[in-house]
Amino acid sequence: MDLRSPFAASLASLPHQEGARIPWSRRIPAPADMGLEMIGVPEGGDLDIDLELNSVSEGVYVSGSVRAPIAGNCARCLREIAGSVDEPIGELVLYPQRQAALVEEGDEEAGQMPVVDSDHIDLEPIVRDAVVLSLPFVPLCKGDCRGICPGCGQLWEDLPEGHAHEAPADRGDPLAALEARLRAEEEGE
Repeated sequence: MDLRSPFAASLASLPHQEGARIPWSRRIPAPADMGLEMIGVPEGGDLDIDLELNSVSEGVYVSGSVRAPIAGNCARCLREIAGSVDEPIGELVLYPQRQAALVEEGDEEAGQMPVVDSDHIDLEPIVRDAVVLSLPFVPLCKGDCRGICPGCGQLWEDLPEGHAHEAPADRGDPLAALEARLRAEEEGE
């Protein structure tokens, strides 16, 4: 973990006793790849992070929320989409010795959980998961977006009722022609 990262939260002021808590709020520019193929947080967009770090017996429970702008394109018509997300965060970050004990006991999930490192928590993967998992896999500009006409590329909503294109002339099935040729060659052997 890079301790110079704006996502590195120091636990120096958090006592290691259950119930102790400290606030952690920051406005951080979003990294370059916080999103999906069609939609995400623009690089440098403000991530408003408002968290509370709670000391628990296994580690530190991180709770709160993240707000971020999102931008992308509609999956049907490719129009630009802009908005924002406001997502809750709730994640347990284990102390290294607790993670090791859980893994030794056979808890496979514990090996994948975040860990306190050098009395710091790397909040970037926690924030990233909250934001990216909230994004639609197929973003739409509106729920009833009809998309574009495959013949001319115009928005369906801008085209007149009954709009259609002539089907292209049948050029034959190249795979069927190849199959026929191969069979003819086999029979000729």
